[in-house]
Amino acid sequence: MHPDRNKPLIITVILNTNRCEDTLACLASLHQSAYPNHKTIVLDNASTDGSVEAIRAQFPEVQIIQLSENLGYAGNNNTGIEAAINQGADWVLVLNEDTILAPDCLDSLIEAAEADPQAGVLGPTVYHFDEPDVIQSAGGRLTRAWRACHLGQNERDQGQYDRPRQVEWISGCAILVKRQVIEQVGALDARFFYYWEETDWCTRARKQNWKVVHVPNAHLWHKGVQRNYHPSPNVTYYNTRNRLLFLTKNRAPANAWVYALGRTSLTLASWTIRPKWRDMRPHRDAMWQGVRDFFGRRWGMRPS
Repeated sequence: MHPDRNKPLIITVILNTNRCEDTLACLASLHQSAYPNHKTIVLDNASTDGSVEAIRAQFPEVQIIQLSENLGYAGNNNTGIEAAINQGADWVLVLNEDTILAPDCLDSLIEAAEADPQAGVLGPTVYHFDEPDVIQSAGGRLTRAWRACHLGQNERDQGQYDRPRQVEWISGCAILVKRQVIEQVGALDARFFYYWEETDWCTRARKQNWKVVHVPNAHLWHKGVQRNYHPSPNVTYYNTRNRLLFLTKNRAPANAWVYALGRTSLTLASWTIRPKWRDMRPHRDAMWQGVRDFFGRRWGMRPS
């Protein structure tokens, strides 16, 4: 397909770390996209599974940037975001390697963007890959206590989301951001490493009066975070530390702090005292480490 220069240029940024088959499947779905002005950058995080060679062989048009240091989801993707902006992207799509896009996904996102000039961050309906009509995320919201929740999670799609609407944040597995937003608020905050960085990015955009929009007729399937998903202690660490960082950065009200610190204290006590939670001791240690590192202002990768 020849590029249509009259359409905004989307540059998709995909981070790959030893996920060759997933990344190739994602690129194949992008290759089937009907959108006429699109490029792809793959950031390879020192993969040893032949990813770079396989991508070059099957998708020679894809630009590959080989990373020399692991800065996490946030820092690594910032390398691609910067490259996309330098190459003239009107929109940057940060996309997980374990996703599959519908052929009209990009078209639907741009159609919604062009309908509202204040739409600065957009996201598709994300479905569970193993349950193709069950929603994983239809955008996100913050509760009164500033907990981040996915809208529509685990609901069967019955058309309950029938038009683009404003949400408070977009799932980081597929987040489309306007060039002007990035120029105004910056890229992802690399301190998060991963977890909460997309919520923070969307919050910064909303503070500058950009709209964050869920586009229901843009469809994408995500292999990660299935219904029976059980997070690792690493996830507990980042979720604990980064939630407190998010609250600090965005000047959360007192009730959000009371809730966050109260729940954390109760969980730590329960995982320590109650015999039924003996198996959660690694999570307890990770949570406690996350609290300590927050107050010690230690960011980036979890120390071993």
